[in-house]
Amino acid sequence: MAQARLQNSLNNETKAAGKPLTLSVYGIMSSRERRPDVYIKAEPSSPEGGGGGRISPGGASSDSSQSGGGGTRGDGAKRYSPLYTPALHCHFKDEGGDVAEEGSTGNGAGRCKYALSTLPKRLCLVCGDVASGYHYGVASCEACKAFFKRTIQGNIEYSCPASNECEITKRRRKACQACRFTKCLKVGMLKEGVRLDRVRGGRQKYKRRPDVENASYQNTPLPLSKESEKGSSNIIVSHLLVAEPEKLFAMPDPLQPDTAQRTLTTLCDLADRELVVIIGWAKHIPGFLSLSLADQMSVLQSVWLEVLVLGVAYRSLGCEDEVVFAEDFVLDEEMSRAAGLTELNAAISQLSRRFRALNLDREEFVMLKALALTNSDSVYIEDMEAVQKLRDLLHQALLELECQRRPDDPQRAGRLLLTLPLLRQTAGRALTTFYSIKTRGGIPMHKLFLEMLEAMMDSP
Repeated sequence: MAQARLQNSLNNETKAAGKPLTLSVYGIMSSRERRPDVYIKAEPSSPEGGGGGRISPGGASSDSSQSGGGGTRGDGAKRYSPLYTPALHCHFKDEGGDVAEEGSTGNGAGRCKYALSTLPKRLCLVCGDVASGYHYGVASCEACKAFFKRTIQGNIEYSCPASNECEITKRRRKACQACRFTKCLKVGMLKEGVRLDRVRGGRQKYKRRPDVENASYQNTPLPLSKESEKGSSNIIVSHLLVAEPEKLFAMPDPLQPDTAQRTLTTLCDLADRELVVIIGWAKHIPGFLSLSLADQMSVLQSVWLEVLVLGVAYRSLGCEDEVVFAEDFVLDEEMSRAAGLTELNAAISQLSRRFRALNLDREEFVMLKALALTNSDSVYIEDMEAVQKLRDLLHQALLELECQRRPDDPQRAGRLLLTLPLLRQTAGRALTTFYSIKTRGGIPMHKLFLEMLEAMMDSP
Protein backbone atom coordinates (compact mmCIF):
# COMPACT_ATOMS: atom_id res chain seq x y z
CA MET A 1 0.00 0.00 0.00
CA ALA A 2 2.77 2.42 0.94
CA GLN A 3 4.66 1.65 -2.26
CA ALA A 4 1.50 2.18 -4.31
CA ARG A 5 0.97 5.61 -2.74
CA LEU A 6 4.60 6.46 -3.41
CA GLN A 7 4.41 5.46 -7.05
CA ASN A 8 1.22 7.48 -7.57
CA SER A 9 2.87 10.52 -5.98
CA LEU A 10 5.96 10.33 -8.18
CA ASN A 11 3.91 9.55 -11.27
CA ASN A 12 2.07 12.84 -10.80
CA GLU A 13 5.40 14.68 -10.65
CA THR A 14 6.67 12.82 -13.70
CA LYS A 15 3.69 13.89 -15.80
CA ALA A 16 4.47 17.53 -15.08
CA ALA A 17 8.18 17.24 -15.74
CA GLY A 18 8.05 17.33 -19.53
CA LYS A 19 9.96 15.17 -22.00
CA PRO A 20 13.70 15.44 -22.53
CA LEU A 21 15.08 16.67 -25.84
CA THR A 22 16.26 14.04 -28.27
CA LEU A 23 19.69 14.85 -29.63
CA SER A 24 21.89 12.82 -31.94
CA VAL A 25 25.04 13.53 -29.97
CA TYR A 26 27.43 10.71 -29.09
CA GLY A 27 27.03 9.46 -25.54
CA ILE A 28 29.49 9.51 -22.71
CA MET A 29 31.90 6.66 -22.21
CA SER A 30 31.12 4.37 -19.30
CA SER A 31 32.99 1.75 -17.35
CA ARG A 32 31.89 -1.14 -15.16
CA GLU A 33 34.99 -1.02 -12.98
CA ARG A 34 33.06 0.00 -9.92
CA ARG A 35 33.09 -3.11 -7.72
CA PRO A 36 36.01 -3.90 -5.45
CA ASP A 37 38.28 -6.75 -6.53
CA VAL A 38 37.08 -9.02 -3.74
CA TYR A 39 33.42 -9.96 -3.68
CA ILE A 40 31.80 -9.33 -0.33
CA LYS A 41 28.51 -11.09 0.23
CA ALA A 42 25.74 -8.63 0.93
CA GLU A 43 23.84 -9.11 4.14
CA PRO A 44 20.78 -7.44 5.67
CA SER A 45 21.59 -3.88 6.61
CA SER A 46 19.72 -3.94 9.89
CA PRO A 47 18.31 -6.44 12.38
CA GLU A 48 14.75 -7.49 11.79
CA GLY A 49 11.95 -8.79 13.96
CA GLY A 50 12.88 -9.20 17.58
CA GLY A 51 16.51 -8.23 17.17
CA GLY A 52 16.05 -5.09 19.18
CA GLY A 53 16.33 -2.73 16.25
CA ARG A 54 15.41 0.80 17.22
CA ILE A 55 12.98 2.59 14.94
CA SER A 56 12.75 6.31 14.49
CA PRO A 57 9.59 7.93 15.87
CA GLY A 58 6.63 7.17 13.69
CA GLY A 59 8.68 4.60 11.81
CA ALA A 60 7.79 1.11 10.79
CA SER A 61 9.90 -1.63 9.37
CA SER A 62 9.34 -2.60 5.79
CA ASP A 63 7.28 -5.70 5.15
CA SER A 64 9.61 -8.35 3.85
CA SER A 65 6.80 -9.95 1.90
CA GLN A 66 6.42 -6.95 -0.33
CA SER A 67 9.23 -7.63 -2.72
CA GLY A 68 7.50 -6.27 -5.75
CA GLY A 69 6.58 -2.65 -6.38
CA GLY A 70 8.13 -0.06 -8.60
CA GLY A 71 11.58 -0.81 -9.84
CA THR A 72 11.46 -4.61 -10.05
CA ARG A 73 11.71 -6.95 -12.96
CA GLY A 74 10.31 -10.33 -13.75
CA ASP A 75 8.63 -12.07 -10.82
CA GLY A 76 9.84 -9.51 -8.30
CA ALA A 77 13.17 -8.56 -6.79
CA LYS A 78 14.72 -10.30 -3.83
CA ARG A 79 14.61 -8.43 -0.56
CA TYR A 80 18.15 -7.11 -0.83
CA SER A 81 18.50 -6.89 -4.57
CA PRO A 82 19.84 -3.57 -5.88
CA LEU A 83 16.32 -2.49 -6.80
CA TYR A 84 14.74 -3.14 -3.41
CA THR A 85 15.81 -0.37 -1.07
CA PRO A 86 12.88 0.44 1.24
CA ALA A 87 14.56 3.47 2.81
CA LEU A 88 15.10 5.01 -0.63
CA HIS A 89 11.42 4.45 -1.48
CA CYS A 90 10.50 6.00 1.85
CA HIS A 91 12.71 9.01 1.23
CA PHE A 92 11.09 9.70 -2.13
CA LYS A 93 7.74 9.62 -0.37
CA ASP A 94 8.92 11.83 2.49
CA GLU A 95 10.06 14.74 0.30
CA GLY A 96 6.73 15.00 -1.47
CA GLY A 97 4.45 14.12 1.42
CA ASP A 98 1.94 16.20 3.28
CA VAL A 99 2.84 18.70 5.97
CA ALA A 100 2.68 17.21 9.44
CA GLU A 101 0.87 19.12 12.13
CA GLU A 102 2.87 20.89 14.82
CA GLY A 103 3.92 18.40 17.44
CA SER A 104 2.87 15.38 15.40
CA THR A 105 5.06 12.31 15.44
CA GLY A 106 3.72 11.08 12.14
CA ASN A 107 1.88 8.01 10.93
CA GLY A 108 3.98 4.89 11.34
CA ALA A 109 2.57 3.07 8.33
CA GLY A 110 4.33 5.05 5.65
CA ARG A 111 7.65 5.92 7.23
CA CYS A 112 11.15 4.46 7.27
CA LYS A 113 13.34 3.24 10.07
CA TYR A 114 16.46 5.28 9.57
CA ALA A 115 18.56 3.98 12.43
CA LEU A 116 20.13 0.66 13.37
CA SER A 117 20.13 -0.88 16.81
CA THR A 118 23.73 0.31 17.20
CA LEU A 119 22.62 3.95 16.94
CA PRO A 120 21.30 6.10 19.75
CA LYS A 121 18.19 8.09 19.02
CA ARG A 122 19.07 10.90 16.64
CA LEU A 123 18.08 14.33 17.89
CA CYS A 124 16.58 17.21 15.96
CA LEU A 125 19.33 19.70 15.18
CA VAL A 126 16.88 22.58 15.56
CA CYS A 127 15.18 21.98 18.92
CA GLY A 128 16.76 18.84 20.37
CA ASP A 129 13.59 16.72 20.24
CA VAL A 130 13.83 13.17 18.89
CA ALA A 131 14.32 13.32 15.11
CA SER A 132 11.95 11.34 12.90
CA GLY A 133 14.45 11.24 10.03
CA TYR A 134 16.24 13.55 7.62
CA HIS A 135 14.06 16.38 6.35
CA TYR A 136 15.34 18.99 3.90
CA GLY A 137 18.90 17.86 4.44
CA VAL A 138 19.22 17.58 8.22
CA ALA A 139 18.02 15.38 11.06
CA SER A 140 14.89 16.99 12.45
CA CYS A 141 11.64 16.25 14.24
CA GLU A 142 8.20 16.34 12.61
CA ALA A 143 7.36 19.63 14.32
CA CYS A 144 10.40 21.52 12.98
CA LYS A 145 10.00 19.88 9.58
CA ALA A 146 6.41 21.13 9.39
CA PHE A 147 7.36 24.59 10.68
CA PHE A 148 10.12 24.99 8.08
CA LYS A 149 7.92 23.77 5.24
CA ARG A 150 5.02 26.01 6.27
CA THR A 151 7.33 29.04 6.48
CA ILE A 152 8.82 28.50 3.02
CA GLN A 153 5.52 27.69 1.32
CA GLY A 154 3.80 30.71 2.85
CA ASN A 155 6.78 33.01 2.25
CA ILE A 156 6.40 34.11 5.88
CA GLU A 157 8.69 36.68 7.44
CA TYR A 158 9.17 36.73 11.20
CA SER A 159 10.62 39.30 13.57
CA CYS A 160 12.21 38.56 16.92
CA PRO A 161 10.77 40.57 19.85
CA ALA A 162 14.10 40.32 21.65
CA SER A 163 17.68 40.37 20.37
CA ASN A 164 17.57 37.57 17.74
CA GLU A 165 19.35 35.25 20.16
CA CYS A 166 16.46 33.25 21.61
CA GLU A 167 17.25 29.72 22.75
CA ILE A 168 15.41 27.09 20.70
CA THR A 169 14.60 23.92 22.63
CA LYS A 170 11.77 21.40 22.61
CA ARG A 171 9.96 23.36 25.31
CA ARG A 172 10.66 26.82 23.87
CA ARG A 173 10.56 26.21 20.11
CA LYS A 174 7.21 27.99 19.78
CA ALA A 175 8.34 31.03 21.76
CA CYS A 176 10.14 32.79 18.88
CA GLN A 177 9.40 31.84 15.29
CA ALA A 178 12.08 34.18 13.92
CA CYS A 179 14.91 32.57 15.86
CA ARG A 180 13.52 29.11 15.18
CA PHE A 181 13.55 29.72 11.42
CA THR A 182 17.04 31.24 11.65
CA LYS A 183 18.25 28.12 13.41
CA CYS A 184 16.62 25.91 10.75
CA LEU A 185 18.74 27.66 8.13
CA LYS A 186 21.83 27.68 10.33
CA VAL A 187 21.84 23.90 10.79
CA GLY A 188 21.48 23.40 7.03
CA MET A 189 17.81 22.98 6.13
CA LEU A 190 17.44 23.45 2.37
CA LYS A 191 14.86 25.87 1.02
CA GLU A 192 15.12 24.14 -2.35
CA GLY A 193 13.73 20.94 -0.85
CA VAL A 194 10.30 22.44 -0.19
CA ARG A 195 7.68 22.04 -2.90
CA LEU A 196 6.11 25.48 -3.23
CA ASP A 197 2.86 24.22 -4.75
CA ARG A 198 1.95 21.36 -2.38
CA VAL A 199 -0.27 21.68 0.67
CA ARG A 200 -2.35 19.27 2.74
CA GLY A 201 -5.36 18.05 0.81
CA GLY A 202 -4.16 18.89 -2.67
CA ARG A 203 -2.38 21.51 -4.75
CA GLN A 204 -2.63 25.23 -4.45
CA LYS A 205 -0.90 27.92 -6.45
CA TYR A 206 1.39 30.24 -4.55
CA LYS A 207 2.81 33.46 -5.85
CA ARG A 208 6.46 32.81 -6.49
CA ARG A 209 9.28 35.27 -6.48
CA PRO A 210 10.64 36.04 -9.94
CA ASP A 211 14.27 35.93 -8.80
CA VAL A 212 16.28 32.86 -9.72
CA GLU A 213 16.84 31.69 -6.16
CA ASN A 214 13.19 30.69 -5.80
CA ALA A 215 12.53 29.40 -9.30
CA SER A 216 10.98 25.96 -9.73
CA TYR A 217 12.90 23.55 -11.93
CA GLN A 218 11.09 20.28 -11.66
CA ASN A 219 8.19 21.34 -13.84
CA THR A 220 10.00 23.64 -16.24
CA PRO A 221 9.47 22.22 -19.75
CA LEU A 222 12.65 21.36 -21.57
CA PRO A 223 13.32 22.37 -25.20
CA LEU A 224 11.45 20.00 -27.48
CA SER A 225 12.30 21.25 -30.95
CA LYS A 226 15.35 22.20 -32.98
CA GLU A 227 14.17 25.81 -33.03
CA SER A 228 14.32 25.98 -29.25
CA GLU A 229 17.77 24.42 -28.95
CA LYS A 230 19.52 27.78 -29.26
CA GLY A 231 20.30 29.09 -25.82
CA SER A 232 19.09 25.90 -24.11
CA SER A 233 22.48 25.42 -22.45
CA ASN A 234 22.12 28.72 -20.61
CA ILE A 235 18.72 27.63 -19.29
CA ILE A 236 20.03 24.26 -18.15
CA VAL A 237 23.15 25.69 -16.53
CA SER A 238 21.00 28.26 -14.72
CA HIS A 239 18.74 25.48 -13.47
CA LEU A 240 21.69 23.46 -12.24
CA LEU A 241 23.31 26.41 -10.49
CA VAL A 242 20.16 27.16 -8.52
CA ALA A 243 19.46 23.49 -7.81
CA GLU A 244 22.91 23.16 -6.26
CA PRO A 245 22.37 22.49 -2.53
CA GLU A 246 23.72 24.66 0.23
CA LYS A 247 26.86 23.37 1.90
CA LEU A 248 26.61 20.86 4.72
CA PHE A 249 28.63 20.90 7.91
CA ALA A 250 29.99 17.75 9.51
CA MET A 251 29.51 19.02 13.07
CA PRO A 252 31.80 16.47 14.82
CA ASP A 253 30.72 15.62 18.35
CA PRO A 254 32.86 17.87 20.59
CA LEU A 255 32.28 15.52 23.54
CA GLN A 256 34.08 12.64 21.81
CA PRO A 257 37.89 12.48 21.93
CA ASP A 258 39.65 13.16 18.63
CA THR A 259 40.19 9.53 17.64
CA ALA A 260 39.85 7.36 14.54
CA GLN A 261 36.45 6.28 15.88
CA ARG A 262 35.24 9.86 15.93
CA THR A 263 36.67 10.55 12.46
CA LEU A 264 34.94 7.55 10.90
CA THR A 265 31.67 8.22 12.73
CA THR A 266 31.69 11.82 11.51
CA LEU A 267 32.55 10.75 7.96
CA CYS A 268 29.75 8.17 7.74
CA ASP A 269 27.19 10.54 9.24
CA LEU A 270 28.21 13.28 6.81
CA ALA A 271 28.08 10.86 3.85
CA ASP A 272 24.59 9.76 4.88
CA ARG A 273 23.37 13.37 4.97
CA GLU A 274 25.06 14.05 1.63
CA LEU A 275 23.17 11.09 0.19
CA VAL A 276 19.86 12.52 1.39
CA VAL A 277 20.71 15.86 -0.22
CA ILE A 278 21.75 14.15 -3.48
CA ILE A 279 18.37 12.41 -3.72
CA GLY A 280 16.59 15.74 -3.36
CA TRP A 281 19.00 17.43 -5.78
CA ALA A 282 18.43 14.78 -8.46
CA LYS A 283 14.73 15.62 -8.57
CA HIS A 284 15.66 19.15 -9.68
CA ILE A 285 17.74 18.00 -12.65
CA PRO A 286 15.85 18.97 -15.83
CA GLY A 287 14.22 15.85 -17.23
CA PHE A 288 15.06 13.47 -14.36
CA LEU A 289 11.46 13.18 -13.21
CA SER A 290 10.45 12.23 -16.75
CA LEU A 291 12.12 8.87 -16.11
CA SER A 292 10.03 6.11 -14.58
CA LEU A 293 10.15 5.69 -10.82
CA ALA A 294 12.03 2.41 -11.26
CA ASP A 295 14.66 4.04 -13.46
CA GLN A 296 15.05 7.02 -11.13
CA MET A 297 15.82 4.54 -8.36
CA SER A 298 18.20 2.50 -10.53
CA VAL A 299 20.12 5.56 -11.67
CA LEU A 300 20.55 6.88 -8.13
CA GLN A 301 21.55 3.49 -6.76
CA SER A 302 24.33 3.12 -9.31
CA VAL A 303 25.89 6.61 -9.35
CA TRP A 304 25.10 8.37 -6.06
CA LEU A 305 28.62 7.76 -4.76
CA GLU A 306 30.15 9.27 -7.90
CA VAL A 307 28.08 12.42 -7.36
CA LEU A 308 29.16 12.54 -3.72
CA VAL A 309 32.86 12.05 -4.51
CA LEU A 310 32.71 14.70 -7.24
CA GLY A 311 31.47 17.22 -4.69
CA VAL A 312 34.28 16.38 -2.26
CA ALA A 313 36.90 16.68 -5.01
CA TYR A 314 35.52 20.06 -6.07
CA ARG A 315 35.52 21.36 -2.50
CA SER A 316 39.16 20.28 -2.23
CA LEU A 317 40.37 22.27 -5.25
CA GLY A 318 42.02 24.91 -3.10
CA CYS A 319 43.94 22.41 -0.96
CA GLU A 320 47.09 20.64 -2.08
CA ASP A 321 47.45 17.96 0.60
CA GLU A 322 44.04 17.97 2.27
CA VAL A 323 40.60 16.60 1.43
CA VAL A 324 37.68 18.87 2.28
CA PHE A 325 34.74 16.63 3.14
CA ALA A 326 33.08 19.70 4.70
CA GLU A 327 34.27 23.12 5.79
CA ASP A 328 34.53 21.88 9.36
CA PHE A 329 35.86 18.43 8.43
CA VAL A 330 39.17 18.59 6.54
CA LEU A 331 41.56 15.62 6.64
CA ASP A 332 45.27 15.87 5.92
CA GLU A 333 47.57 12.91 5.28
CA GLU A 334 48.35 12.31 8.95
CA MET A 335 44.70 12.37 10.04
CA SER A 336 43.75 10.11 7.13
CA ARG A 337 46.46 7.62 8.05
CA ALA A 338 45.30 7.52 11.66
CA ALA A 339 41.73 6.74 10.57
CA GLY A 340 42.69 4.20 7.91
CA LEU A 341 41.55 6.48 5.08
CA THR A 342 44.90 6.87 3.30
CA GLU A 343 43.85 5.20 0.05
CA LEU A 344 40.52 7.02 -0.14
CA ASN A 345 42.09 10.41 0.46
CA ALA A 346 44.85 9.70 -2.06
CA ALA A 347 42.26 8.79 -4.69
CA ILE A 348 40.16 11.90 -4.04
CA SER A 349 43.29 14.08 -4.06
CA GLN A 350 44.27 12.65 -7.44
CA LEU A 351 40.84 13.51 -8.85
CA SER A 352 40.99 16.98 -7.33
CA ARG A 353 44.41 17.59 -8.90
CA ARG A 354 42.96 16.61 -12.27
CA PHE A 355 40.22 19.20 -11.88
CA ARG A 356 42.73 21.78 -10.63
CA ALA A 357 44.84 21.27 -13.75
CA LEU A 358 41.74 21.89 -15.86
CA ASN A 359 40.91 25.00 -13.80
CA LEU A 360 37.37 23.67 -13.34
CA ASP A 361 34.85 26.42 -12.58
CA ARG A 362 31.44 26.26 -10.91
CA GLU A 363 29.39 26.14 -14.12
CA GLU A 364 31.45 23.23 -15.41
CA PHE A 365 31.22 21.51 -12.04
CA VAL A 366 27.41 21.53 -11.96
CA MET A 367 27.32 20.29 -15.56
CA LEU A 368 29.72 17.43 -14.77
CA LYS A 369 27.70 16.59 -11.68
CA ALA A 370 24.48 16.27 -13.71
CA LEU A 371 26.30 14.25 -16.37
CA ALA A 372 27.68 11.92 -13.69
CA LEU A 373 24.11 11.33 -12.52
CA THR A 374 22.99 10.27 -15.99
CA ASN A 375 26.18 8.32 -16.79
CA SER A 376 24.72 5.16 -15.29
CA ASP A 377 25.31 1.76 -16.86
CA SER A 378 23.05 -0.11 -14.44
CA VAL A 379 21.61 -3.31 -15.90
CA TYR A 380 18.41 -2.60 -13.96
CA ILE A 381 17.49 0.45 -16.05
CA GLU A 382 14.38 -0.51 -18.00
CA ASP A 383 14.28 2.39 -20.47
CA MET A 384 17.91 3.06 -21.31
CA GLU A 385 16.86 5.13 -24.31
CA ALA A 386 15.18 7.68 -22.02
CA VAL A 387 18.30 7.90 -19.86
CA GLN A 388 20.42 8.28 -23.00
CA LYS A 389 18.23 11.15 -24.22
CA LEU A 390 18.64 12.94 -20.91
CA ARG A 391 22.39 12.36 -21.05
CA ASP A 392 22.52 13.69 -24.61
CA LEU A 393 20.61 16.80 -23.57
CA LEU A 394 23.11 17.56 -20.81
CA HIS A 395 26.04 16.70 -23.06
CA GLN A 396 24.80 19.13 -25.69
CA ALA A 397 24.38 21.80 -23.01
CA LEU A 398 28.02 21.32 -21.98
CA LEU A 399 29.19 21.58 -25.59
CA GLU A 400 27.24 24.80 -26.07
CA LEU A 401 28.49 26.23 -22.78
CA GLU A 402 32.12 25.67 -23.74
CA CYS A 403 31.53 26.91 -27.29
CA GLN A 404 30.12 30.18 -25.94
CA ARG A 405 32.71 30.73 -23.23
CA ARG A 406 35.84 29.20 -24.76
CA PRO A 407 35.51 29.37 -28.54
CA ASP A 408 39.30 29.15 -28.88
CA ASP A 409 39.39 25.78 -27.09
CA PRO A 410 37.14 23.34 -28.99
CA GLN A 411 38.51 20.34 -27.06
CA ARG A 412 37.55 21.69 -23.64
CA ALA A 413 34.31 19.71 -23.28
CA GLY A 414 36.05 16.50 -24.29
CA ARG A 415 38.75 16.95 -21.67
CA LEU A 416 36.10 17.47 -19.01
CA LEU A 417 34.25 14.31 -20.05
CA LEU A 418 37.48 12.33 -19.87
CA THR A 419 37.51 12.89 -16.10
CA LEU A 420 34.40 10.71 -15.68
CA PRO A 421 36.26 7.35 -15.81
CA LEU A 422 38.62 8.57 -13.07
CA LEU A 423 35.59 9.75 -11.09
CA ARG A 424 34.07 6.26 -11.34
CA GLN A 425 37.34 4.68 -10.26
CA THR A 426 37.52 7.02 -7.26
CA ALA A 427 33.93 6.20 -6.32
CA GLY A 428 34.90 2.53 -6.43
CA ARG A 429 37.61 3.24 -3.89
CA ALA A 430 35.07 5.07 -1.72
CA LEU A 431 32.71 2.09 -1.95
CA THR A 432 35.48 -0.27 -0.85
CA THR A 433 36.32 2.02 2.08
CA PHE A 434 32.76 2.46 3.34
CA TYR A 435 31.95 -1.22 2.96
CA SER A 436 35.11 -2.13 4.85
CA ILE A 437 34.03 0.19 7.66
CA LYS A 438 30.64 -1.49 7.64
CA THR A 439 31.99 -5.04 7.80
CA ARG A 440 34.44 -4.22 10.61
CA GLY A 441 31.56 -2.87 12.68
CA GLY A 442 31.65 -0.42 15.54
CA ILE A 443 30.72 2.63 13.44
CA PRO A 444 27.02 3.60 13.36
CA MET A 445 25.49 3.83 9.89
CA HIS A 446 21.96 4.76 8.94
CA LYS A 447 19.60 2.51 7.04
CA LEU A 448 19.36 4.51 3.82
CA PHE A 449 23.14 4.76 3.56
CA LEU A 450 23.58 1.04 4.24
CA GLU A 451 20.93 0.07 1.70
CA MET A 452 22.57 2.14 -1.00
CA LEU A 453 25.96 0.58 -0.23
CA GLU A 454 24.37 -2.87 -0.45
CA ALA A 455 22.75 -1.96 -3.78
CA MET A 456 26.12 -0.99 -5.27
CA MET A 457 27.81 -4.12 -3.92
CA ASP A 458 25.04 -6.35 -5.32
CA SER A 459 25.04 -4.64 -8.72
CA PRO A 460 26.54 -6.82 -11.49
